[in-house]
Amino acid sequence: MDFKDKIDINNLPQHIAVIMDGNGRWAKKKGNQRIFGHKNGVKAVRDTVEGAAELGVKYLTLYAFSTENWNRPKQEVDALMSLLIATINSETDTLIKNNVRLLTIGDIDGLPKNVSKNLNELIDQTAKNTGLSLVLALNYSARWEIVNAVKEIIAENERTPINVENIDNEFFEKYLNTKNIPDPDLLIRTSGEFRISNFLIWQIAYSELYFTEVLWPDFRRKDLYEAIMDYQQRERRFGMISEQIKNNN
Repeated sequence: MDFKDKIDINNLPQHIAVIMDGNGRWAKKKGNQRIFGHKNGVKAVRDTVEGAAELGVKYLTLYAFSTENWNRPKQEVDALMSLLIATINSETDTLIKNNVRLLTIGDIDGLPKNVSKNLNELIDQTAKNTGLSLVLALNYSARWEIVNAVKEIIAENERTPINVENIDNEFFEKYLNTKNIPDPDLLIRTSGEFRISNFLIWQIAYSELYFTEVLWPDFRRKDLYEAIMDYQQRERRFGMISEQIKNNN
């Protein structure tokens, strides 16, 4: 019996978010440049997406490129953009075949035009797919998202005054990039680092966090299954006590 057989299909996280970390260290261990790690990280993306889709997970969000990543050496950033385009083009048929819908969060207009063009084309091609929704966080950071939401609220208030009493969590969430996406149930970070790194800060308020020593290029569906099994052993209380959870069930 493998990890997959031990998973309770009736208790799957609806939304899994992943901070894909460790590409550079993986490459360094093998005596190669960082981009070698990024290229091999694509294999981990493919296997993780397929594994999540097979289980029936509804949403999988991958932190692919943060707003802070522009501060990396230009050579690495340029290589990452080229790799992103190549990956989009090479994985299009696979996504369509597996009924996967592609979505994005982040400042997509701030990406190079050829990247945003390829992304938007694939989003259109997969829009009618009804299986897993694969959400790529690109040119994204949680602080950027929250500040952007505030700007949009102020701009709307200038057009039509907003009653302050109407501003609550539900109201604010309508201005986030993830407004049509449920909050993550499970957040996975690879490479042994214990940080959130400016990722989905609002949305992960009650997410279960799972950290693994596995570097991202080595991450495979068995590692995903292991994370889900760990998630299924936890009690999610959302501020309540155990007795309340049991009574509600």
